[in-house]
Amino acid sequence: MTNGRWVSLFSGGKDSSWALYRALEEGLDVARLVTVHPGDDSYMYHVPATDLAAQAAESVGIPLVEVDPGDLGAAGTTDSSAQGDAEVEPLEAALRDLDDELDGGLAGVTAGAVESEYQTSRIEAMCERLGIDLFAPLWQEDPEELADAMLSAGFEITVVQVAAGGLDESWLGRTLDRDALADLQDLNDRYSVHLLGEGGEFETLVTDGPHMDRPMELDYETEWDGTRGRLLITDARLG
Repeated sequence: MTNGRWVSLFSGGKDSSWALYRALEEGLDVARLVTVHPGDDSYMYHVPATDLAAQAAESVGIPLVEVDPGDLGAAGTTDSSAQGDAEVEPLEAALRDLDDELDGGLAGVTAGAVESEYQTSRIEAMCERLGIDLFAPLWQEDPEELADAMLSAGFEITVVQVAAGGLDESWLGRTLDRDALADLQDLNDRYSVHLLGEGGEFETLVTDGPHMDRPMELDYETEWDGTRGRLLITDARLG
């Protein structure tokens, strides 16, 4: 791989956190985390609870760079392809700045994509334009094996949003443990719910793990409209 420093695309969710953790295990020199705050809707990025990424980054111990939703330019267009391209632009600009800023320049980025060609093709094209590598350890891996590996490593994962048949209000705030995975397997059989929520069925926040010095503790309320819902975090702190 290219010499230089690494940047981890980081939302605080399980997939980006696993990509970061695996990069650190591989000895990659991760110098920055980058969080894009995409507002209420995004084709490219994890949406809920990204405002907690700063606390997660503090626990990880790696400086965080935040890209604001106001920088998303043409995002919001009804053309999904155009929106995805537009959403990459501010991220690419931030990475170009980091390439200039970091000692030795930018070697590559980590990403938590599992199956989304839409996301991965755009990140790969961005990396090619920047002349950097992409480390995507979840890409096209078996979802059940990935989930098992996260739990075996000690990840504590909280469900913060649900939007799929079979996922009711009881899932909001639920810990994604082995019992939850067994229930998800049943929902996969009945409703085709993805075990990792890759289709947007659910979103998560990692509150503790081997890459974090202190756990995150949450107070929250729930918002539920009868078919989908999310956690409304009222307080978050590091233990």
